[in-house]
Amino acid sequence: MIPRYQKSYFCRMHDIEPYYHWRDAYIASEDKRSPLYGRDYDEFYFTNTIYNYYIHPQWDSFGSQTLYLKILYTSYKHHYAIIELIGEWNDCIYGDIVALRRAVTDQMQLEGIHKFILVSENVLNYHAADDNSYYEEWHEEVSDEEGWIAIVNPLDHVADEMFRYSLQEYVHILSGASWRGNKPSTLLMWVEHQLSSPQHLRVG
Repeated sequence: MIPRYQKSYFCRMHDIEPYYHWRDAYIASEDKRSPLYGRDYDEFYFTNTIYNYYIHPQWDSFGSQTLYLKILYTSYKHHYAIIELIGEWNDCIYGDIVALRRAVTDQMQLEGIHKFILVSENVLNYHAADDNSYYEEWHEEVSDEEGWIAIVNPLDHVADEMFRYSLQEYVHILSGASWRGNKPSTLLMWVEHQLSSPQHLRVG
């Protein structure tokens, strides 16, 4: 049930669920090493919004006003995580990269994760900050552990903005992954294949 006094309203945004076909293998809220451990979800009560649009209650907030996420899979053995994002990535006004790092990825790095796959198909816009220092810092930290950050399948205009503000110097921006219906390891292998390709633009 939605409170009548809420001014927000439904659109198709509330129908977009995080990818759930890996839940038999991993659930972040049940992983004691996850920054999202212990989160509770109400399938019928919509509270989180992106501007005036409700989003599905399975998405996790992490301190941003316009960007939400779901940790789809984490492998401590192979040191990687797959995180799906939805909303507007706004470093300019809200400092979303700061919130993402401090609330989520910094804690995951302490647990040995240094390969981050950020599935960004549902990121609607990207607004850059004045500088990329937080991306540079993140890149240096994971590189020390032979890791990387990959933004996968951004919308074309989102990728264009990221390239415009030189994010590719610190993260890999990759398109064309057909990952749904496959295992997490298949997406990892696809990313690593892209990074090893002679045609791929190196970061750093």
